[in-house]
Amino acid sequence: MDGMSDLERLLAIEDIKLLKARRDRAVDTKDFETYYALHAPDHVSHNDGFDRWNNRDEMIVNVRRLMADNISVHHSHTPDITFDSPSRAVGIWGMEDNIFWRQDGEEHWLQGFGFYHETYEKRDGVWVFTSRQLKRTHVRTSAGAMMGAQRLATNGTKP
Repeated sequence: MDGMSDLERLLAIEDIKLLKARRDRAVDTKDFETYYALHAPDHVSHNDGFDRWNNRDEMIVNVRRLMADNISVHHSHTPDITFDSPSRAVGIWGMEDNIFWRQDGEEHWLQGFGFYHETYEKRDGVWVFTSRQLKRTHVRTSAGAMMGAQRLATNGTKP
């Protein structure tokens, strides 16, 4: 039992949905100050094709670097949110991400589908992300597109 009334659970789910909406909007608009604030200092991330990021500071450096010259459109939907306690939750979200960039003078793109696996905690009265793992189930890319860590390695710090 998670110790929450139905009303408390519904309100917490809505708070977490808003947290997720703000995260997607912040990354797509490159509002990294907001993006940073949505994550706990001890947040960990693991995304397909990359090493694990072990804290919020490491995550924000990498996200800023990855998104520097990209245009992105993230869609998160159909959340499945469960609670371990009134201040700890787990969520799985269906997702689609579309990323556009220039590589060797040509336009390239990635369209990914899959799931975000996340954890959240309510700290100082506010829900924050404590972990995220992106698991794509299908990816489509433009011909010749270099992605993720391969692209960073080839182009140095410029994605």
